[in-house]
Order: sequence, then structure tokens, then C-alpha cells
Amino acid sequence: MYTALDFEDKRQALEFLKENNLNQIPVKVGMELFYKEGPAVIYDLKERGHSIFLDLKLHDIPQTVNRAMKNVASLGVDVVNVHASGGKKMISAAREGLMEGSVNEDCRPLLLAVTQLTSTDQTMLSNELLLPHTVEESVTHLAELSQSGGADGVVCSVKEIKMIKQACGNEFFTITPGIRKSEEDQHDQKRVAAPFEAGRDGTDAIVVGRSITEADDPFHTYQLIKEEFIHGKQ
Repeated sequence: MYTALDFEDKRQALEFLKENNLNQIPVKVGMELFYKEGPAVIYDLKERGHSIFLDLKLHDIPQTVNRAMKNVASLGVDVVNVHASGGKKMISAAREGLMEGSVNEDCRPLLLAVTQLTSTDQTMLSNELLLPHTVEESVTHLAELSQSGGADGVVCSVKEIKMIKQACGNEFFTITPGIRKSEEDQHDQKRVAAPFEAGRDGTDAIVVGRSITEADDPFHTYQLIKEEFIHGKQ
């Protein structure tokens, strides 16, 4: 389970982890924090023993993504991602860059591809993106495309886990954002689910942000959500 460090700067993120005794937990570093602090925040988190999912969602021409991933691999993060809609060649180029930038194949970061953002619903897919398929069909197709391009797994919502596992196999890694406790506001996300639903449906990992970072007792909330996810029930 990854806790999303959606803070403005490194000081806030590190203080949050220290003050709430969230030592060495897996964390997600997204665009906001990385673009502010750069590699320094990665080095500080690694020094403190955190597993890191660097969530930059790269999407560009294959050569650019390849070169970017060489640099990302040198940071020593554990998980990285690209947008599946960049296509098979871009995904393959990302994997090649990670392999070239890593010390060896065994320490290469896990490569995931984002299928459809959890803020995307059917109305947006049809009316704005002009895609003729359902969200579920689009996500499954992009998962299969990602697998053929060499990705180790995908980022998807809970609603698509079973379909992806059926299409790509249980060994194909799924990580699921959009996790909310039942009583919480969905904010800007549309395809959300509770931790027990993610565990029940068989995702490999979840990403939880505001439910933990805005909680009155983040440590206790982290433990409760982790327990609910692992056992697949409320």
C-alpha cells in the first residue's frame, strides 16, 4: 500500500512522515512534489528506507521517454509509470531506458502504464475524447497493449481489476488509486472504491492519499486501511 505524498514541498512531506511515525512505509511521489524538489526528495526518502513509486505518467515520443527513463532508473525508485495511450513503441522504449539506466536487470524499477485516469468516466470518454468504446473496454485494451509493449502491469481503478487479470493473467501487476473510505468525498475522481473492495477484487497494491494525509490520526488510519485492504473486508 502506497501513501501519496501530495504535499507542496519536501519539508512538509518528511515532517508528515516523521511526526506520524510512518517510518519506512511505501510512498508515492507525484508531479507536484517531484517538480518542486527534483531528485533530492527521492534521495531523502530512500535514505529513510521508503519504497518509492515515482508517479510522473510520462507520455511523449518513444526516444524522449527512453532517455527520460534512463535518468529515472538512476534514482533507484521502485516503481515508475507512463501513459498507455502513448502506444506500444513508447512503452517498449520506456522499458529499454529503464534497463539501460539500471545497474542490472534485477534492480530495474517496475514499469506500469496508466490505462484511464480515475477522473475519467463514460461521459468524458465519449464526449470529450471521442472514443467509441466503454471505459471497461478501453481499459482492458490498453492493459493488453501495455503488456505486449513490455510493461509489468498497469494503473487502473478497482472496477477493472478482474477484467485485466482475466485478459493479461494474474501475474500482471495492478496498482489501484482512487481509494476512498465509504463516507468520504470523491473529490475529482469518478471511478473510486473502498479499500476492502480493492482487496476483494485482487489488486496487487493500492494508492491512498487524502484519506491518510488529512486524517486526524494518520498512523491509526494507515493501519486501518492497510488491514481492510489485506483482508478484503470492512
